Amino acid sequence: MTTKTRSRLSGYLFLLPYLTLFVAFMLLPLAYGLWLSFQKYEMLSRHRPQFIGVANYAEALGDRYFWKALRATCLFVVWSVPITVAAALLLALALDAVPGRRQEIYRLAIFLPTMITISVVGILWRWFYNSEFGVFNAILHVKVPWLTQPHWAMASIVLMTLWWCAGGPMVVLLAGLRQIPQAYFEAAALDGAVGARRFFFITLPLLKPALLFVTVINVIASFQIFGQTFLVTRGGPELYTRVLVQYIYETAFNNYRLGYGAAMSWMLFLIIVTFSILQFRILREK
Repeated sequence: MTTKTRSRLSGYLFLLPYLTLFVAFMLLPLAYGLWLSFQKYEMLSRHRPQFIGVANYAEALGDRYFWKALRATCLFVVWSVPITVAAALLLALALDAVPGRRQEIYRLAIFLPTMITISVVGILWRWFYNSEFGVFNAILHVKVPWLTQPHWAMASIVLMTLWWCAGGPMVVLLAGLRQIPQAYFEAAALDGAVGARRFFFITLPLLKPALLFVTVINVIASFQIFGQTFLVTRGGPELYTRVLVQYIYETAFNNYRLGYGAAMSWMLFLIIVTFSILQFRILREK
């Protein structure tokens, strides 16, 4: 056995544990879910799963609750992603201008909420939003219907998600800012480019790869929103915040229709892939 062959074999052996887990817990469940989406599989039925082709997908296309859940999901994505990315960019720019160890303290304070589990965040923000003794209404001295009015409920979920998630993209963008050579800014200063010109003609173009990564990751995560709405609003009021993942969960595990739930899961997967490809085509570097 040559040295080159031995080196390749060693590499594959190091990869083997990860590949085994990846196949066992990712690829096989995905394949099983795809097979399940073509079956009429109801857990409480005495009948064995029956192949019905694309009937589950056709049912989803005609299901008004599916479209209502998809609309709520898209509304959350449209609200949450631009606000989160913009807030993360502003925080990164502000932190980049802070000198010394203070920057580390501020960065830790902003990033800390992302380390809290969604169950704790949900309980905490339900208390914040409580219409009778909530923190926000006590501060504002008014009774804002945070969770009882449709538009207020979705805005409340977006605000909660912003507080919980903005620290992650902020750290990525801050790292991107530190990768920009100072020579560009020095040359721009000699040419009189300061303030907004410096940001739009130097910082923003050179930060584009980090912004693309942050935007794509946030879109993917936002389409999969579940914990915030499930814990805080339970999909209400009037199903206005019942997002698609929550509807899939209720269909598969509350109504025991695993085949129909798997079909909707794959439809959501195709939607996420489509949006991700569009973002790469629009935002990628020329």
